[in-house]
Amino acid sequence: MWKRGKGSGPGVRQNFSLVHRYIQHFNEVSGNKSALIRKRSKTPGVLITQYEVSLPEGKSTPDFQSKPDPVAIKEGKLAVFKAVVIGDPKPEVSWRRAKGSISDKDKYLTKYEKSTGEYILEVHKVSAADTDIYKCCAVNEFGKAVCTATLTVTDVSTDPSDFRKLLRKSKAEPADGETEDKFWDAMLNADIRDYERICSEFGVTDLYMVLKNIEEKKRERMQNKCKDGAIPSDENATEKHNLNGVARKKDVSIKSLLQENPRLTQLDVEKLNLLETALNQEDSEEIKLLLKEFKLSNVEFVVKMQEITAQEREDALFECLLTHPLPSITWMGKGSTLKDGEKYSITVSDHKLIHRLLIKDCMLLDKGIYSAVAGIASCNAWLVVEADGDPTPAGNKRARKTAVKRGAQIDLEKVAREQQIKNQEEMEKILAAVKAKYDEGQLKGESRSSDGGRDPEINAITGLGKNAGAGEDKFDAAKATVLSEQTGSKGSKGKAKKKNPSRDGKASKSSVPGSVPTTGGMVDAPENQKSDGVDFDKVTDADEGEYSEDSEDFSESNDDSRLKHGQDIEDPNEQASDYEESDSEDNEDPTGEVKNPRRAKQRQQQANADNGEKDLSDCEEMDDDTGAVKRKRRKRQGPLIEDVVIDPGVQFICGLSDVSAIINETADLTCKLSSEDCEGAWFRDGKKISPDDNFIVTKDGAIHKLMIIRCVEEHSGKYRFEADGRKTEAMINVKDPPRFRPEELSAFNEPVIAKVGHNAIFKLHFLGHEPIKIQWYREGDELHDDSNTKIERFASHSRLLLSRCQRKETGEIKIKLKNEHGFTEALSQLIVLDKPTSPLGPAEVMENSPTCIEFRWRPPKDDGGSPVINYTIERQQVGRNTWKKRGEIPGVPSFRDTEVEHGRRYCYRVRAVTAEGTSEVMETDDMQAGTLAFPGPPAPPKVVSAFDDCINLCWNIPINTGGSRILGYILEKRKKGSNLWTVVNAVDGLIKEKRYTVKDVVAGLEYEFRVTAINLSGPGEFSNPSEFVYARDPKEPPGKVTGLKVTETSYTHMVLIWTKPEDKPGIQDEAKGYFVEIRQADCIEWSRCISVPIITTSFSVKGLKSMDMYWVRVIATNDGGEGEPEELANYVLAMPSPVRPKFTDHRMKSFVVVRAGNSVRITVHFEASPRPAIMWLKDNVPVAKRATISNSDGSSQLLIPSSERSDSGIYSILVKNFVGQETFSTEVRVTDDPKPPGLVELEENVPDTVTVRWEPSPDEKRDDRLHYTVSELDSTKRTWTTVADRLFNNKITVCNIMHGREYHFRVYAKNDIGISAHSESPTWGMEKKKQKFVVNVPTMKDCDLRCAPTFLVPLKLHTAPKGYECYMSCAVKGDPNPRITWYRNHISLNTNTNYYISNTCGVCSMLILRVGPKDVGEYTITAENDLGRAESSTVLSVRE
Repeated sequence: MWKRGKGSGPGVRQNFSLVHRYIQHFNEVSGNKSALIRKRSKTPGVLITQYEVSLPEGKSTPDFQSKPDPVAIKEGKLAVFKAVVIGDPKPEVSWRRAKGSISDKDKYLTKYEKSTGEYILEVHKVSAADTDIYKCCAVNEFGKAVCTATLTVTDVSTDPSDFRKLLRKSKAEPADGETEDKFWDAMLNADIRDYERICSEFGVTDLYMVLKNIEEKKRERMQNKCKDGAIPSDENATEKHNLNGVARKKDVSIKSLLQENPRLTQLDVEKLNLLETALNQEDSEEIKLLLKEFKLSNVEFVVKMQEITAQEREDALFECLLTHPLPSITWMGKGSTLKDGEKYSITVSDHKLIHRLLIKDCMLLDKGIYSAVAGIASCNAWLVVEADGDPTPAGNKRARKTAVKRGAQIDLEKVAREQQIKNQEEMEKILAAVKAKYDEGQLKGESRSSDGGRDPEINAITGLGKNAGAGEDKFDAAKATVLSEQTGSKGSKGKAKKKNPSRDGKASKSSVPGSVPTTGGMVDAPENQKSDGVDFDKVTDADEGEYSEDSEDFSESNDDSRLKHGQDIEDPNEQASDYEESDSEDNEDPTGEVKNPRRAKQRQQQANADNGEKDLSDCEEMDDDTGAVKRKRRKRQGPLIEDVVIDPGVQFICGLSDVSAIINETADLTCKLSSEDCEGAWFRDGKKISPDDNFIVTKDGAIHKLMIIRCVEEHSGKYRFEADGRKTEAMINVKDPPRFRPEELSAFNEPVIAKVGHNAIFKLHFLGHEPIKIQWYREGDELHDDSNTKIERFASHSRLLLSRCQRKETGEIKIKLKNEHGFTEALSQLIVLDKPTSPLGPAEVMENSPTCIEFRWRPPKDDGGSPVINYTIERQQVGRNTWKKRGEIPGVPSFRDTEVEHGRRYCYRVRAVTAEGTSEVMETDDMQAGTLAFPGPPAPPKVVSAFDDCINLCWNIPINTGGSRILGYILEKRKKGSNLWTVVNAVDGLIKEKRYTVKDVVAGLEYEFRVTAINLSGPGEFSNPSEFVYARDPKEPPGKVTGLKVTETSYTHMVLIWTKPEDKPGIQDEAKGYFVEIRQADCIEWSRCISVPIITTSFSVKGLKSMDMYWVRVIATNDGGEGEPEELANYVLAMPSPVRPKFTDHRMKSFVVVRAGNSVRITVHFEASPRPAIMWLKDNVPVAKRATISNSDGSSQLLIPSSERSDSGIYSILVKNFVGQETFSTEVRVTDDPKPPGLVELEENVPDTVTVRWEPSPDEKRDDRLHYTVSELDSTKRTWTTVADRLFNNKITVCNIMHGREYHFRVYAKNDIGISAHSESPTWGMEKKKQKFVVNVPTMKDCDLRCAPTFLVPLKLHTAPKGYECYMSCAVKGDPNPRITWYRNHISLNTNTNYYISNTCGVCSMLILRVGPKDVGEYTITAENDLGRAESSTVLSVRE
């Protein structure tokens, strides 16, 4: 129950976030790539954690392409969660739950479906304990992705004893210390409606357990006060003697429940009133929690949303129909919640079954999936927005269209009426069954019988068996009835429920120890509860005869509880209805008359008798002419009858609904009762409404209606209708939004027509509450005051003046008004008239003969707002300067000139004429009269059908007709193998149609045909020949091919061979070709590899996807059609034949020496099939992440950009597939030039020998291949001689030492890279025999030019435009030459190929080719040698 720990809270979370950001920044600055990065996925609800700052190329963190959906399922069923995960490398997926374990393999099964790529979690035989949040986690080496899904298990039991199983079963977790005390203090001092809010603030999830423990906490608090000497106040004392308090408390609880559950009708509230009297406070809270938890659980969609395809700037309307009325549902669009406003209009029908979403002015950005959510049910549909194909005039915006696109045309109103009738029939069936049981007087006896059996009629409605309620009391039966009512009508058409005899749902109180007799059942009372009197609900006269169902308990307690004679008990329902009017029990106004006579309509009395019998008096109250109340008493003698049957009374079939009305317009409220004979009264804010000029009250059978003729602001308020002790309420909110008068709006909608350069005025009057914001738009763009636009705004109207209008300003004009009550719009059109543009050319010659020239053109692109009346034609003969007018023709864009001379050339000018003027001229090209222009060749003839005695052909008209109409065609034929063409239609004349039947054929011969067209100039060219066709009857399709098999496969292709099918005359003819079809294993459609059949019996299928599975089939075909396909028995895997991995490069080195700081690159070539798995190891351990591995089809490479001595070792590559595996190892030694040995000492242990000893080199411990070389210099010689090489110890004895000579020794250290500087020994030689003259020549010391690095010219600040190159340079000196390293934001750039770095004679430079935002930062260059280190920094800024 307690999820918040001591260290939790917003402050701790904020501190954690700051620490997290600091650690991440430190990792990035220090070059550590293990910084955590949190990011969101494109899939909503998925959280991705990235382990590294930068990912290698081609690698990615895990992500959910499809997350698991929440599951709501009945107990005992199979629950399935599915997820699709992507990422490189392939992530590992695991499942777990929030409050439990899934280690039970029999109950929880996880698997992976290869064909669909889905990771699946199956929960078998779910129970209520499995209700939890399930988490799916996908992990690879670069990050992880996490998402959750909820499993909700509903109990299928309808046994009243299982009522508590439907409530939450999690137990409250104990809180710690001060937090728990604060929580219980807040709960004990708060109102019951604030419990949920307090629990959410303290992190408590189990509200049910809190409600069970709160009563115990209250008793403990009262006991503690008694111990401290305080007098505890009886919280129920006022309720025992003041029924107003009872009525108000229960009325408020029912109203709050109605607000939380908008699907509860007035009838449901009355049923809850009945059950609330039979439940104690703890159980009442359980029912409320249950109703809230199962709210909207049984709402479904009768008609779901349909896909809509709309043109750009059209409106789109989504509609859906629910099974039960809801005041509102949630609309979602592309992952976000939609709100009612200017873009989206959300409406609901009066019966609250049909919900609509109108998307205004659709644009391409609005394309996507839209969904409607009602409770746990949802539906969705696509909105496809297509671009308008019509070209938009230059400078003009496409006009908004008034059409509204819908989905499938379904009469939703008709379906909604059917659904209403269905719901009403179900409810009436329940009421009829319950009323029938009451009329028979058997319900009480059955409910208290020992076996708890039910009547078959009630069982038929509720769906319970004979033993469904066995052994259960009315308390559990009432709970089960509430559950059955709230879970909807899926399982059964109706549910029967017990009715409260008093019809108002208020509990009676008694002082009987341990029990309270009520109208709905028995409720245990506290032991310390005491009362001097008994409160009863009102009892009607003999006709209605209402008594408590628990009259047996009442009669048993008559010794302790008696009704005093003359005691009047007011109706709690009437008190609840007058809750808004007064808090006192006095019902009289200052004049002494009764305000509400119906509150005192019935009274109950009881007198104590000596013999223990009870006398019950029914009090009837009647109104006299003055309005005073007269009471008439009627006494009845004899004992009370226990089995009193109670009429359930009048119910509300349909209650009132809230209404939003517009000022000065009509508003009405309507409700429907279950009886047509019942009268009722209307109230507004507690005051009774009488019909007058503003209010009209009507009654049509069971339908009661209140109509307000002209609404004003004073009519806003709460309205109530009461009938026979029942009531229903609704609010009327009178608003004054902006609006137009219909006649003025109609006039405004008419287009405004203005000529170019003139002014256009739009004016519209409006009504509405001030202030009103006025906005004018043209083609969707808001207009503002400028030189050509002036907007005048007044309190009741607005005017738009457009000066010097231009043609391009033609379009939609919109005025939008908005105030605090709403907004409205009005549309009009502005049409600016101008002369048309010139007709569009070029002119198309339709006929060009010696006596006629006929041509046509296209109309003007813009007619100027007026239709083209006619065209004026002028003609000029080529070679002359004059134009001759040929007259005017109607608005048809074509002209036929018959006054031409053969051989002359003419040019024409065309102008368009409208009411606004004449357009510019369109001039044609030269046209010659009487030119011999022959038609072009038609397309080759096509064979329609062939028989033994005829062949049917058809063809198309030639593209080039030669400028005149086609008169006919000539068709020719030729036998196969012959060169002679024969005219087919010479006898019959020209062929007028584009088809012909050739009858002059010989059966069995093969023919081809050609055709030519003839116009006024003569015949044109012949077409290409048609395909050869046999003159024979149609053939039968071939049979199946045989012997289909695969001979070769690879990753991208496969080779098929087969045998042609057998020829069976009359059954199957010979195959002329073959089609090859394939389909992937996860696809159901076949795709044809070739469009034209092949004649060979083999084929190579290319373009396959590696390692995919394919099904293959071959279809034979001939002139008779296609035969049946022949399919391979098994699928084909796109991979080569299996090959065991083997290495193909025999020049691979098994030993490599690399200087420290240089890169290590090992490339291995191999061949294997299928593609193997490759693993690199260093000393039998997977290589570190700093090594980059690149794999391809036939090779693999390991790269270490900057090596260190620790990278030395044996690197092995393991290549493995299911055929086998192969391993190759290479020893890599990373080292550097060795350091020289230490001090060299000489000693003589044996005469004529010298033992040379030296201290080892510092690199000896780090390099096991380090050895030494000793050189000797004799005083008689001038060259050094190598005495010993490859010494792995630190001494050597040199022999043959001659007396009288001096010897010098040098020791070198060597490794695989090179040799160190020498270490020289002291001089070894004999004592001098003669003293020689020695001249001490001063020794000259060598000049030491070594120095630490220094920057002669430092880096400068740089600011480069985005996309340009940037060049940085500096000058550095130092001896020995320093090592140069470039950094960006403290990350080395020497190995980054995106930067060009050079060092020439101390001038260091770096070039960035294309500067981008990613290059912004601090750049640092360091120079380092043995004597010191220097650095220089600069900052690069990028200009946009």
